[in-house]
Amino acid sequence: MDVSRQASAGASDTTPTAPFLSVIIPAYNESRRLPATLDKILAYFARQSYTAEIVVVENGSTDTTADVVRRYMAEYPTVKLMRSQVRGKGNAVREGMLTCQGDYLFMCDADLSMPIAELDKFFPDGQTTWDIAIASREAPGAVRHDEPPLRHLMGRVFNFLVKVIAIPRFEDTQCGFKCFKRDVARDVFARQTLTGWGFDVEVLYIALKRGYRVVEVPIHWYYQSDSRVRPIHDTLRMIRELLLVRWNDVRGRYRE
Repeated sequence: MDVSRQASAGASDTTPTAPFLSVIIPAYNESRRLPATLDKILAYFARQSYTAEIVVVENGSTDTTADVVRRYMAEYPTVKLMRSQVRGKGNAVREGMLTCQGDYLFMCDADLSMPIAELDKFFPDGQTTWDIAIASREAPGAVRHDEPPLRHLMGRVFNFLVKVIAIPRFEDTQCGFKCFKRDVARDVFARQTLTGWGFDVEVLYIALKRGYRVVEVPIHWYYQSDSRVRPIHDTLRMIRELLLVRWNDVRGRYRE
């Protein structure tokens, strides 16, 4: 990737005040999965020609998630910890997006079901023509690996509801890997109201209303058997939140 900023991701590197890329990882009880994820991301960034940081937003964990991050911080200055006092993945992502200083802000699930090398697709040849790029498991060229048929079916049903109720143009709004230009993120997430699973749809709904260019990036995605998603419970909750997005719009919540 040919970008203007020079690399730093290892223990001996110096991180600039404003890195090219901030990776934001919302984390609730992720002490088991985080080490492998951080190792992979750090190894990937060590090969890149731009500056990057990894910001883990700990979200009310009851395990040793924060301690795991602190151990990495002691060795890697590009790893940072934020503590979110309000539960909910959407709130953790929002706090990271409104705080991190990278030119680009990338939200990343702790399970790293999208291999970090897929990030190359978001910055082809170091160029971007988008304001927001969202990873897609359904766009042409995308590949799902090892996903149970029922889980896939439920995801497609929910996406159909997203198209009917809120956003008709995207094939996959729920993949947990999305990249924002910093100024765009500040504008959009400042208007976010949902903190649960439906926050992805709300953020994209706001972005489109405000005229930002959103593109889908086809990725390889690997199903994780210990995914935190509860298909039936969370689908019902997300349907409720889809209706809230439309209701918020009617009430003018997303205006200036």
